This record gives sequence, structure tokens and C-alpha cells, in this order.
Amino acid sequence: MLIQAPGLMPALLVAVAGLLVWAVWRWRRHFAPLRQLPAPPGVPLLGNIPAVLSAVRHKRFFQLLHAWSQAYGPVFVYWAGKPVVVLSRPDLIENTIVQGMRSGSLIRSPGTRQAWNDMRGPILIGEEGPAWQWRRRAWNPEFTTTSVAAHLPLLQQASAQVLERLEQAPAGQAIALDPLFVELAMRVIAALMLGIPVEEGAATPEGPPLDVARTYDAMAVLGYRFLRLATGESRWLKFLPIRASRQYWAARRQLDDLLATRVALALRLRDGEAGDEARVAPLFRQSLLVRMAAKEPRYDQDSLIAEAIEFLIAGTDTTAHTLSFAAGSLALHPDVLARVRQEVDQAWERHGGLTPACIGALDLVRGVIKETLRLFSVASGSTSLQVVKQTDLAGIGQLPVGTFLIWSMLGAGRDPQAYPRPLEFLPERWLQAGAGAPLPPMIDFGSGTHRCIGEHLAMLEATVMLAQLLRHYDWELVNGPASLENQEQNLLIYPADGMPVRIRPRVMQAGAGLS
Repeated sequence: MLIQAPGLMPALLVAVAGLLVWAVWRWRRHFAPLRQLPAPPGVPLLGNIPAVLSAVRHKRFFQLLHAWSQAYGPVFVYWAGKPVVVLSRPDLIENTIVQGMRSGSLIRSPGTRQAWNDMRGPILIGEEGPAWQWRRRAWNPEFTTTSVAAHLPLLQQASAQVLERLEQAPAGQAIALDPLFVELAMRVIAALMLGIPVEEGAATPEGPPLDVARTYDAMAVLGYRFLRLATGESRWLKFLPIRASRQYWAARRQLDDLLATRVALALRLRDGEAGDEARVAPLFRQSLLVRMAAKEPRYDQDSLIAEAIEFLIAGTDTTAHTLSFAAGSLALHPDVLARVRQEVDQAWERHGGLTPACIGALDLVRGVIKETLRLFSVASGSTSLQVVKQTDLAGIGQLPVGTFLIWSMLGAGRDPQAYPRPLEFLPERWLQAGAGAPLPPMIDFGSGTHRCIGEHLAMLEATVMLAQLLRHYDWELVNGPASLENQEQNLLIYPADGMPVRIRPRVMQAGAGLS
């Protein structure tokens, strides 16, 4: 029997409304210090959520952060259900990361880490504390300068294949560089990680051959999904019968098909259960997959597949798109191209080819790569921090618990205090400075203990490929500056048009060789 209480429902509604008002008041009071920071205009009740979701949908989120940093300065806040403080000054970014994490007031955002781990399972970049430490200790020795230098013959072989593709292109026909560099970078990381030969169509008895196009499409789906999760999408949507979830599971299957048999074999080799080991190719025996399985018993089938996917993604896009933007920038700056080509020719002829000594002399080539990263930071802030202990940070002010911090590397790369004449392409700024003068900050590979583990490999791979291109070819952009200006983003930034060029073999002076 229901009790009739005519005044009960209005009273309940008033109580609920009062609680909501109190919760909003308490939330606004907690984050009141952030109201002092510049902020883009928002929509009532939604803040900046519509702008963020629109940018992610159109694959321009990092460009939105850059545009906001230009409008609101090196420290601003946007509101997307939570306050997100965005930094775009190099020294501020580096000091905040190092000091905040050292003091324990900042941690890597649990939401971002969960987004990384939801690609396939727990991975190095998605872990924290002991789970991150044992992974990092296992992988670090494989990516030192010395370890990476041993892969020079492989890098030369892979870059030579790109040159062969360019040589086969009909004269005068436009050819997109970005897909070529994607294939280069993917074949290199697949050879190192999985023991798959870099030659197209080579036999791979340990598993299926590398299908570059399908593998890259699958990686792009997972990368774009990470971006959506990191900006607020629920990870549970993958269980709904919608197009995005079907793409996610198809991408997972594609990558699992490539990796599962190889991971299983690596684990059997570790456990001495591989059967006819004589049939295992030497390249596979030397692969990071086999070495990690042998070195770290905490890796099993699922976690090693997840880690392999992480390294395939990390080892492909960053190097490939940086090379594309570097080639495009050189095409638009013929004076720079002439200077860096002269360096390559002189070192090449002095050392008899692209030897380790020759590569060591290519300081301006490395300057071109670093300048490209400054202006076209393809991984323009793909992680975030969260305040877990109220703190005051120099240059920012008071940060309440629950505040999130991210950074715009596109904005930071154009900071005039760190980089004089910031809009100009000046690779010489990265050469050895004069007595007592510091070099510019290079933060595109991160800072602190979480600095990018693949930095040395990426720099060597890009140096080898760019030197080969400069030595053997001339090129011009088909679409001019638009190729550098029109950018899109899955996880990382890439040239929307693929960086099409018209390319031709170099005409050398008599007596000069191109070997």
C-alpha cells in the first residue's frame, strides 16, 4: 500500500537540486585557482568539450592545442569535464615533468595509461611503478647508442630499397614519399622486433609475411582509438555493435595474426620446447622478441603481443613522418638543401661511402632532423600528467589535486625565447654552440626517466635515409607548401597528401661518384 505524501516529491526534487548546486559550488571552489589562467571560450555546462571532440573527429587535436597556445599564451587551461592545463614553453614543460614527478605531486595520468593499455594489454608506456620499471630495465640495453649502431647494415639495406623504388618511378611522375618512408620504418622495426627480413616477399617460416598496407591500417585504427580514449571516449564502446568497435576488433585480429605464432615460438625457445630449432632463421633468433622472452620471464603470450604492437607503432610513424616533413622542408629551402648536401658529399667521399665515420660527420643532417621535429613535432604531446598532491609550480601557479597537464609540442617548438626566429627553418641552430652558449632544448623525445626509449634508433634511421636521399636525388614538391601545412592525425601528425614529389637522379660533376 502506497503512502500518500503530497509534499514528498517536491521536497525530494528540492533536496536533489540543492545537492547538485552544492557539488557544483564545491567543484568550482576547488579549482578556483585555475580560473586565473587564460582559457578559450566554452559552451555553458559543456565547457570546451564540443571543440575538443570536433578536433578529434577531424583529426586535428594537436593543431587545436597549438592554435589555442598561440591565442592564449604558453600556459592556459581548457575545461572538458575536468580542467586541463596546457603548456607550450620548452623550459616550462621540462621543469614541470622532472620536478613534478620527482616530488610526487604529478603522476602519469591513469586515464591516458589506461588508453595505452587498452590497445591490446599492459605495455611499457602504459605502466607505472614496478610494472614499468621491470619492463624499462629489460628494454633499455637494446636501445643504447652502441646497440643501435650495430643495426647500421640493416638500416642501409632498408633505405637502399627505398632508393630502388624511386629509381623505378617513371620520369616526371609524382611519387608520395610518406608511404615509402612508412614502409621503410615498418620493415626496419619488424626486422629488429620480429626477425622478419626487410626484403619484400622474403620467406618467413616463423609466421606470415609482413603485409605493410594492412598492418599499417590496423596500427592507424588503434592509434586513432587511443586519441579518442585519451580525450574522453569510453573504452566500453568497443563492445557495442558500432563501426568503430568493428574496426578495433578487426585491427586486433590483423595484428594478432602477424604476431601470435612468432610470440609463441619465442616463448617455446625460452622454455626449450621449440622442437626442430634448426629451422628457426638466425634473424629471428636475434630478434628483440626472442631476447625479451629469454630475458624477462614475466612476459607471456598476451603481454608480449601487446608490447610488440606498441613497438611497431612507435617505431614506424615517428620516423616516417619526420622524414617526410624533412624532405618537404628541404625542398622549400634550397639554400639549406645545398649546404646539407655539401656536407653529405664531402663526408661520403672522405670516408668512402656511408660508413660509421661518415655518419658521425653528418652534424647538419642531424640538425635538419631536429629542426623538423621542432617545427613538425609528429608526436606532439601524446601523454599527460595528473596532479595528485596540491602544488605550486614555477611559471604556472597553484595546481589543485585532480588537475590534468598536457603540452603542445607544436606550440613549444615555436617559442621565441627558446628558438630565436622560430618560424624559420634553421638547422644550424642545432650545431655545436659557441663557448658557453647552450644548445636549444630538444624535448621532442620527452624528458626525465620516461624519455623515448627509441630516440637513438630514430635518429640513426632518419640520418641514414636522409643522407641517401640527398646523395642520390633531387626533388621538388608537387603541392608546394601545402604539403607541410595540411596535416592530419591518427595518433601522430602526418602530411595529409602523403608528401608527393617529382624526383630525378642527381647530375654530378665530372669525376664525382655516387656510389
